[in-house]
Amino acid sequence: QVQLVESGGGLVQAGGSLTLSCVASGRTVSRYTMAWFRQAPGKEREFVATSSWSGGITRYADSVKGRFTIPRDSAENTVYLQMNSLKEEDTAVYYCAARAARWGSVYAAEYDYWGQGTQVTVSS
Repeated sequence: QVQLVESGGGLVQAGGSLTLSCVASGRTVSRYTMAWFRQAPGKEREFVATSSWSGGITRYADSVKGRFTIPRDSAENTVYLQMNSLKEEDTAVYYCAARAARWGSVYAAEYDYWGQGTQVTVSS
């Protein structure tokens, strides 16, 4: 079992920045690919970013490319989502996910563990 706990959500003005954290515990989390997804009201959960278990390979949704990064601190079993130049359309509940595989995936169904989510609200 892997437990994921997100934090760092909140209210921010458009153009601002926010950093989310996801602390993993349980099995050898360094062998897990980590990812962030988000879900806005009335919409399906969508892929945001993923980091391979080494942290060396990352992938981003086109909608956040150039604005978000997904650094990973393996020693602290923590993955972050650094969000810059936030837009109103970034408003959503953000979820951390873990997958027992070397590479990331953009499909939520391919992740084995999920956090409880943290709300991010971007105001105009």
